[in-house]
Amino acid sequence: MENLDHIDRALLRYLGHAARATNAELADKVHMSQSATLRRVRRLETEGIIERYSVVANRSAMGRGTSVFVEITLDGQSDGQLDEFEAAVIDCPDVLSCHLIAGGFDYLLHVACDGVASYENIHRRQLAHLPHVARVQSSFALRTVLDRPATAML
Repeated sequence: MENLDHIDRALLRYLGHAARATNAELADKVHMSQSATLRRVRRLETEGIIERYSVVANRSAMGRGTSVFVEITLDGQSDGQLDEFEAAVIDCPDVLSCHLIAGGFDYLLHVACDGVASYENIHRRQLAHLPHVARVQSSFALRTVLDRPATAML
């Protein structure tokens, strides 16, 4: 963050809300020439500040409007057990994210589904078959209050 100036931050904020913006639109937003703006964006990409461009889909419109946060406790902590669990969870298509956690459980998963019955199916067919799982605790989100993009930190 230290090597980002106000123009870099402005580009990142705008791209965070409008990733499909043209270079001309970006240049207009930051009051620079198109060539200078393109060089800035390319530098941000090369340095890994911009990791990727993505689409934010409306999960409700796709029939996946229910978020479930799943705390997973493993039966051990060896590198092999962690690696096996992580490799297997990557193959679970309904898991949006998986985080290794320091605290009272080992992993926190974010699952998208279409309600309780849908989650039960995911639990039975995917989560229950993950290796080394000793305990699963699920919490259903009632609604999302805040979901900031990383660009909001600028």
